[in-house]
Amino acid sequence: MRVFSKLIFSFTLFLSIFSSNSFAQDKAIELLVAKTPTCGCCTLWLDHLTSQNIKAEGKNFSPQQMSEIKSQYGIEARYRSCHTAVHADGLAFEGHVPAKFIKLFLQSPPENAIGLSVPAMPLGSPGMEIDERFQAYKVLLLKKDGSYEVFAEVNSYEEQF
Repeated sequence: MRVFSKLIFSFTLFLSIFSSNSFAQDKAIELLVAKTPTCGCCTLWLDHLTSQNIKAEGKNFSPQQMSEIKSQYGIEARYRSCHTAVHADGLAFEGHVPAKFIKLFLQSPPENAIGLSVPAMPLGSPGMEIDERFQAYKVLLLKKDGSYEVFAEVNSYEEQF
């Protein structure tokens, strides 16, 4: 428990420092991304965000720490994926959420929302591109009470941009 408290404190402190720099003053979107050091798709997803003008910085954590971070932000197991991005406002983006939907969500976050999720790792989603393969998926709006609603349906690769 003591290690968990230190972990959360350091992640929160890092997030507050990250969000208070001059880049944040320009109203640009910044995310801190918790990921494991060996995950290649997380790095590709970070590249996707950068290419869409979202500033994202990855920070490596162990699988146990990742689970604790996801729990801290209210992301239930059924909504989890490989990485968790956090905005300075405390909103979370779980998994391979396209930048397009992060931007749309942050324009006017719904009341009682904790963020968005793309559970699992659908083929063809940002960071999960493999050849020409694509698996349709849903972007879920996660709510504080543990429920969700569909925020967006992505039925083709092109709809992500």
